[in-house]
Amino acid sequence: MPAAADTLDRGRESYGRHAWADAFAALSAADATSPLAPDDLVRVATAAYLVGRDDESTGLWERAHQEFLGRGDVEPAARCAFWLGFLLLGGGQMERGGGWMARVRRLLDAEGRDCVEEGYLLFAIGMRSIIQGDLTAAYAEFGQADEIGDRFRDADLVTLARHGQGRALIRLGRSAEGMALLDEVMVAVTTGEVSPIVIGDVYCSVIQACQESFDLRRAQAWTAALSHWCAAQPDLVPYRGQCLLHRAEIMQLHGAWQDATEEVRRASERLAQRPGKAAVGAAFNQQGDLHRLRGEFAEAEECYRQASRCGREPQPGLALLRLAQGQVDAAQAAIRRVVDEAEGLLPRSRLLPAQVEIMLAAGDVNAARAAADEMSVMADDFDAPLLRALATHAQGAVLVAAGDAHSALAALRRAWAAWQELEAPHEAARARALIGLACRALGDDDTAEMELDAARWAFQDLGALPDVARMDGLSRKAAAASTCGLTAREMQVLRLVAEGKTNRSIAGDLFLSEKTIARHVSNIFGKLSVSSRAAATAYAYEHDLV
Repeated sequence: MPAAADTLDRGRESYGRHAWADAFAALSAADATSPLAPDDLVRVATAAYLVGRDDESTGLWERAHQEFLGRGDVEPAARCAFWLGFLLLGGGQMERGGGWMARVRRLLDAEGRDCVEEGYLLFAIGMRSIIQGDLTAAYAEFGQADEIGDRFRDADLVTLARHGQGRALIRLGRSAEGMALLDEVMVAVTTGEVSPIVIGDVYCSVIQACQESFDLRRAQAWTAALSHWCAAQPDLVPYRGQCLLHRAEIMQLHGAWQDATEEVRRASERLAQRPGKAAVGAAFNQQGDLHRLRGEFAEAEECYRQASRCGREPQPGLALLRLAQGQVDAAQAAIRRVVDEAEGLLPRSRLLPAQVEIMLAAGDVNAARAAADEMSVMADDFDAPLLRALATHAQGAVLVAAGDAHSALAALRRAWAAWQELEAPHEAARARALIGLACRALGDDDTAEMELDAARWAFQDLGALPDVARMDGLSRKAAAASTCGLTAREMQVLRLVAEGKTNRSIAGDLFLSEKTIARHVSNIFGKLSVSSRAAATAYAYEHDLV
């Protein structure tokens, strides 16, 4: 028995220092020797969840619930039922999770006592109201939960409830109030005043709120903090995938596309270990966007298909892919459908920039102008630099198409400055390309060529091969930038060959097989009429291909 006691003490100590795998192993070993008390069952259930042992965690939460009930401790039994329902709902098991929340209500109604668990139940009711779209009711329910948590000095409940209030306020259009409340919540999260499950859940939820608010600065700050929190707990399984996905989104905006691709790949692997497909679909969708931007259209198509299989609408990426493939009618039909179906600020704001681009390509300036005007109204109502940059860029693009080059230049220079400030090189280069077209319309051909050339080099540096090809078509010096008949993928391989990389290294960079890379290299040699890597490299530099 002393050995068993030592094992139990070791498990508790590991739990206290957030060594989740050690805690789970030691507490499970102690449980095998002598059944754990319910408080220790709660510890091992939490540790099991945090190391990705979801089924075991569920069984342990159920045991803790039953143990508390057997002792007549109804309130902690209800708390266990809440966390079990909370985690099941978070994993997409709506029926089971809802059943456990119903049990919480029944236990508390039967008990009829004033207790903190009433606040946890109100939080769950508020979350249901959020899902149902009743934001006013949700805000009130979260407020009641907050009052109860404050009265009982329960940091977990206060943090959950105030975070819920902040999310509701943002969706009610009271963004400044909502973000201020979330900033306060993050004090408790970043200082470790609350339990690990609350920390992980609130981190992910607050970052999502920042994205809904187009608050890039906060999204970056909290993503960095989440990364640090995850890194300090190597055993942690949940939250790490979401953290990588958030990091990848920021990397993509900042032009670090190769790093973003690696983060998305790692995120996909992590998320595939967890229940529910929504997050995996988001990862596939982002992979598709990265492939599309680099001109890897077949890979993008497959990623969008996988996203769709996971229940993720692959738009506007798929419509933009069709546009890049020259299928303008298909792109136009797709973007019209999803915009017509979209309700709410965030869904529409993600679609409208693509609608402007596609409608202008289709020659429907009026439809593009309507979408750009809607974006401007959003930017006025929702003061956020990212949304303002998107709206100003869209207005400039429409003005170029409408023939108002003077007004277009003013808007596009503001957009370019905004993208520079946001450190978004791809969007900044797109703005410069439009500035070039506006200058050309005003008869200033020298400035136009310089702007188009600057945009082209920015696109080439990013690896945005479809944009490079588009600049070649627009520039009157296109012949100097010819791709010599190489495909987008072959151009990408040639650039890596010119860097001195081996086929194996290139295969690793592009996530392709060595056999595929060897075939690309052979095709490159044939098209350039060269017989060696050195000759291909020399040709690439002589013809401005790298």
